Amino acid sequence: MGDPLTGEFAEAVATFATGVVVLTVRDGRDDLGTTITSFMSLSLDPPMVLASVATGSYLTEVLNRQSRWAATVLSTSQRALAGRFASEGRPSARILLAAEPHHRGPRADALIPQAGVTALECETRQTMEAGDHTLFAAEVLSTDYIARDRKPLIRVDRRYVTTE
Repeated sequence: MGDPLTGEFAEAVATFATGVVVLTVRDGRDDLGTTITSFMSLSLDPPMVLASVATGSYLTEVLNRQSRWAATVLSTSQRALAGRFASEGRPSARILLAAEPHHRGPRADALIPQAGVTALECETRQTMEAGDHTLFAAEVLSTDYIARDRKPLIRVDRRYVTTE
């Protein structure tokens, strides 16, 4: 049986409202991605973000090899996409995005869904293991797009919710 504090902590952080981001990276001929909710702005000068990914995941292994990646802040219309990228044993990002408008970012060479709120192309500058996650501090190379007319998808109490 696990530590009671771990369960209580998981319950406590589930109440935090967070934005929903799909992180994508190209690894040779394959494209990988996952849904993350631990993503934040870190610095304005230089522009930097911080992404948290489970240390034991294959994606972390790839991010340790490939320094350039993309982060797309999902919109309310992308709830199903968030679920597909969060599922266990998910296929290639190319397959997950096959029916969605997307393009390949020119700086990171990662797949970027086009219907999000914003998308950033990033390059990892520092990594740090923190418990069961690895933190990737990355410089933002470009803002691929900003769609101010779209509302962000939010996750709270283990559910995706809209802000409308």
